[in-house]
Amino acid sequence: MGHMKQVPEENDSEAPVYYLPHHAVLRPDSTTTKLRVVFDASCRTSTGVSLNDALMVGPVVQDPLLAILLRFRLHRIAVVSDVAKMYRMVLTQPTDHPLHKIVWRDSKDQPLKFFELTTVTYGTASAPYLATRCLKKLGEDCAATHPVASEVIQHDFYVDDMLSGADSVEEAKTLVKQVKDVSDSAGFSLRKWNSNSSEVLRSIPKHLRDDRSMLELDSSNATVKTLGLRWNVSSDEFHFSFPQWKSNSSTITKRSIHSDAACLFDPLGLVGPVVVQAKIFIQQLWRLKCGWDDPLDESIQEMWREYRQNLMALETLTIPRWVGLSNDCVSVQLHGFSDASTVAYGACLYLRCVASDGSVTVRLITSKSRVAPLENLEQKKKKMTIPRLELSAALLLSHLYEKFVQVKAVPTAFFWTDSTIVNHWLGSPPSRWQVFVANRVSEIQHLTQGGTWSHIAGIENPADLISRGMSPAQLQYERRWFEGPQWLLQDQCYWPQTSQISEVPEDVTLLEERASQAFPAQGVPPNELFGLRWSYQELQRIVALLIRFKHNTTNRSSKRTGPVSLEELEEALIVLVRQAQQDSFPEEMADLGKQGEVKSSSRIRSLYPVLKAGIICVGGRLANAPVPETRKHPFILDHRHPLAIALARHYHYKFYHAGQQLLVATLRERFWPTNANSLARKVIHGCIPCFRRKPKVIDQLMADLPVERVTPSAPFLKVGVDYCGPFHISYPNRKSSPAKCYVAVFVCLSVKAIHLELVVDLTTQAFIAALRRFVARRGRPQPIMCDNATTFVGANRELKELCKQMNDRKFQDSVIKEAANDGIEFKFIPPRTPNFGGLWEAQVKSFKTHFKKSVGLRTLKNDEMLTALAQIEAVLNSRPMTAISSDPTDYEALTPGHFLVQRPLTAVADRTFDDVSINHLKMWEQAQSLTQQFWKKYSTQYLSDLQNRVKWTKKKDDIAVGTMVLLKEENTPPLRWPLGRVVKVFLGTDGHARVVTVRTKDGSFDRGITKVCPLPI
Repeated sequence: MGHMKQVPEENDSEAPVYYLPHHAVLRPDSTTTKLRVVFDASCRTSTGVSLNDALMVGPVVQDPLLAILLRFRLHRIAVVSDVAKMYRMVLTQPTDHPLHKIVWRDSKDQPLKFFELTTVTYGTASAPYLATRCLKKLGEDCAATHPVASEVIQHDFYVDDMLSGADSVEEAKTLVKQVKDVSDSAGFSLRKWNSNSSEVLRSIPKHLRDDRSMLELDSSNATVKTLGLRWNVSSDEFHFSFPQWKSNSSTITKRSIHSDAACLFDPLGLVGPVVVQAKIFIQQLWRLKCGWDDPLDESIQEMWREYRQNLMALETLTIPRWVGLSNDCVSVQLHGFSDASTVAYGACLYLRCVASDGSVTVRLITSKSRVAPLENLEQKKKKMTIPRLELSAALLLSHLYEKFVQVKAVPTAFFWTDSTIVNHWLGSPPSRWQVFVANRVSEIQHLTQGGTWSHIAGIENPADLISRGMSPAQLQYERRWFEGPQWLLQDQCYWPQTSQISEVPEDVTLLEERASQAFPAQGVPPNELFGLRWSYQELQRIVALLIRFKHNTTNRSSKRTGPVSLEELEEALIVLVRQAQQDSFPEEMADLGKQGEVKSSSRIRSLYPVLKAGIICVGGRLANAPVPETRKHPFILDHRHPLAIALARHYHYKFYHAGQQLLVATLRERFWPTNANSLARKVIHGCIPCFRRKPKVIDQLMADLPVERVTPSAPFLKVGVDYCGPFHISYPNRKSSPAKCYVAVFVCLSVKAIHLELVVDLTTQAFIAALRRFVARRGRPQPIMCDNATTFVGANRELKELCKQMNDRKFQDSVIKEAANDGIEFKFIPPRTPNFGGLWEAQVKSFKTHFKKSVGLRTLKNDEMLTALAQIEAVLNSRPMTAISSDPTDYEALTPGHFLVQRPLTAVADRTFDDVSINHLKMWEQAQSLTQQFWKKYSTQYLSDLQNRVKWTKKKDDIAVGTMVLLKEENTPPLRWPLGRVVKVFLGTDGHARVVTVRTKDGSFDRGITKVCPLPI
């Protein structure tokens, strides 16, 4: 009776009475008397919506089971559990109790009793939503206190089953503890815990463990078990169980085949090639147009019996649960494949992980298949073409990728298809194609933005298996399905070419190009001759040799031999120019040959072109000028043609990397490119030696300030440190020459207060001594941020070794033990990126300004230097942090000194109040009020001044892995900057890359993007 309450008797003659199955209600005792359950027709949930509306409310993810299973495979340590009596732990609103009423009596002679259910009732349409919503609300409420549990409860529960995991045993133990504490606090007791880690299981009470070694991941309670996923806990592998078919009769009908196919449960698509065979078979039944209960032909029945018999081979199939993703992976890539056949199409996703030791793991993540649509002659619907099916497969792959990235974001994604037409479609704007193709191309380009679509040979495409189907016995030995193509295990240089295929297929009607309303002149693609060589001189020599070969084969009496002569090279140039003009100006050549002039709409009309020996030349106005004929009538070339680009590149190199004006002037001595300035800029910009002489670094939108800069905290609790110098000091009573010294500048990241310490040299011991003096006066900071100077790195290492040594020694004194555990954390910014430490770099500049103006070139004694540092420190701590207020009652601006001594350090001290009674002062309240005013100004004025981005105000495309760059070195000329390749990109909290790892011949280095210059290739 704990889940219902008895209510006063009432006349139930007016209320409708419904008899429901006994499993749909809670029986109050063990009697066999049938229950009469009264439900109001307008039954509503506790949220105030109707039951029909509640059915429409679902999880955020379209396929929650797929998302949970995907996350389940990404963890090294797996943890599963379920909620006991989940529905009975959720109370309904008191106003809803009359809507869940039970009319009861033990015998016909006793009066009726009325009961109202007070908890969510299994069998009502709103029950799954209400229980799941309460669980989700529980996860939202515990986000601040139990972040790990909050993430698991909101994303790793499927109704009452939890499938989660972690990357290490310690993380898994934390997960178990937090989830158990949160669930117990709400009455959702978790039981049947299981894990592939025995150490995790030992941390769970024995009565809450699940001792089974094989777990069914299918949460269905159906009478007939499906071909469900089973998880072997000990081996951490997935198995498939053979289903118990409903249709065991000798006669097989279309209804029984649909019933059998519904038992196939493969949410991840791990055996997609087997399941798609059932889909194709059912589609063939619809072609026959047979009735639901009509006996099928004996041949068809035998085919289905054979298919069911072959499924027994799946019982020996094992698939690793964990896909190899871990925190020590140096590279993680997602590879998707799509393919289509005349009967079906499908897609599959693979995760490629490269460990720190160089080993490569490729695992199948998930797959999806669809049968090809049938033709419909009545609706004039034709059978879909193979290119359209291939495009539908690419769209299915895009949707599969979209679901995966909702679960786990990957930095790099590659998409592969064996259809050149689909690659051609995806390489062009959607507006170019007809409606069917355009809509799908647009959606694919949007969903896979940032990925790379590439071509793969059909024999290597694993998606070919899911588009055609495969028997279970064959699938067990098909490693291409479970691990992808073999070349994925190799370095990227061995992969197929990753550039998009733009070749036009032979049957252009398959492209379904949209008809254009305008009819512009069609440009002729450049002749294949210009693709033989990149260099103009090599191309000219090849053409000269071809001309010689033609001459020697037709004129056997006068053969040309020996080195290529100047006349042959000139003849080759004429051939190249004539062919280039036929490619670029076909209409102009025709008009000049027929009419002697070009049309007024021609783009070379202003040059008054003329035809000389079959070549278009500039007519111009220099006929009477005393210059060579080639200068009067230069050859006209299109600046976009490969010959013009090769000529410009040739003259650029010939004249020692000539600039724009010199290059244009040199070209026009014999050639006239249509847009010479644009051509010259393009060639110079693409010249690697020119770029290396004057490289250009990249930048990105200025990042948000770190939490240490915007969080109020005690002065010098979070500090940054940097060195400046060297300076020279002398010691009294010594006759030696002045010695070098340095100044360590400690800056409070919160209030910008400054502390200066004199350091005698650049050794680690000297910095540790300065750090000890700083801690003794200002307190122990946590953390210290600094650059990667060897002094700081050495100090960090030495402090860690000291802390480790003291922790290992068995001191009996508790004070010493406690002090040994108080380590100081160092956070290092990327090497040679001072913009990451702009706060302390600015304070170093301010200190140098005051020091040079006040001290100059004088050599101070040791005590004089200490005095100067203390006074400059006071001046810097008295600088205003905000603008002076316009309030007439506010006389001074907020300074770092206010947070140190409640006033600027350079201000005159206030008068004392020794002669005033302490009862009249209320000094504690005044001090508290004064401190609160300081922090209020800090929040309202100082933080507001930090909003603006003074530079780097635009978002730009992030640098990609594989980009060739120059590594900027401050003390070397640009031509000596090392060449490298970006091998890793570090994304910030806003998703933009500001730090990269560059691999050069000397090793790999972490650098900020302001220290790398991408090459123009």
